[in-house]
Amino acid sequence: MTAPLVDSFGRVHRALRLSVTDRCNLRCRYCMPAEGLDWLSSDDVLSDDELVELVNVLAASGVAELRLTGGEPLVRPRLAELVARLRRVPGIEEISMTTNGVLLADQLRGLVEAGLDRVNVSIDSLDPDRFGAITRRRDLDRALAGLEACERYDHLRPIKVNAVALRGVSEPDVLPLAELARQKPYVVRFIEVMPLDAPREWTHGLVLSGEELREMIAERWPLVPQERDRPSAPGTTWRFADGEGEMQFVSSVTEPFCAACDRLRLTADGQLRTCLFAEWETDLRTPLRDGASPDRLRAIAGDAVGRKGRGHGMHDPAWRYSGRPMSQIGG
Repeated sequence: MTAPLVDSFGRVHRALRLSVTDRCNLRCRYCMPAEGLDWLSSDDVLSDDELVELVNVLAASGVAELRLTGGEPLVRPRLAELVARLRRVPGIEEISMTTNGVLLADQLRGLVEAGLDRVNVSIDSLDPDRFGAITRRRDLDRALAGLEACERYDHLRPIKVNAVALRGVSEPDVLPLAELARQKPYVVRFIEVMPLDAPREWTHGLVLSGEELREMIAERWPLVPQERDRPSAPGTTWRFADGEGEMQFVSSVTEPFCAACDRLRLTADGQLRTCLFAEWETDLRTPLRDGASPDRLRAIAGDAVGRKGRGHGMHDPAWRYSGRPMSQIGG
């Protein structure tokens, strides 16, 4: 292995969020407008060969965990073939995926056979009407079918359910989703809404904090905090006091975990981001297509990691984000 990707604060980067598309089959209100966005052209999106080459470059510097994201990763053609190729990259220990689940039931077997290790399914509400209002699509049944399909594969467990919480919208869904974590082999993860929406409508007032969510749940089912799986884990874990399941809370706004962050993001058009909220990106696509050597690409990536900031700064009331929306970054 070549020199690891270490920033000026000593954080070693081992995890890569790999966006395989900016396109999505939902139109979630906290992410994009109802009419969608101007999608990247096919020429702008990295090919399978280019994705595999860049993962090889980063894996040689210690990246071991891949999470496939989008947009919605399942809309990318021949995704299972790409997973099989990524599985063969030396140094890659785990491949996971975040999906809205709508297309998952039909594709899951091929993905598992290709080497997929874990799945997070995003479902913000179990109520069909609220799900439709949030996503602007009536696809809850298909998303739940995809989630249930995961239960057939023991190695995918713990199966995680991501639910973005919005004040004034999500309160009726908190207890039903918590109950889902008690009844099914799922870890439900409440995620604070972040300022990554394309319409730029986010405000601090929309944030339903992890602390508030825990208080709401604990009134019905007491919760017991657990040790983090690892320092860089984005979510805090809480078990139900009676032992019936567990939940996680990803509180990027009110309880940031920047000090232990070990993540990088590669967008579908080949831009390396050292922070989800970064205002700048580092172009890897152009030097890759110009024939840069793996050593040169690693040097470019290493320089970018070296310039990573201490944290996102959302605690500052004057903080504003003006970068690309989540669907174009890859969460």
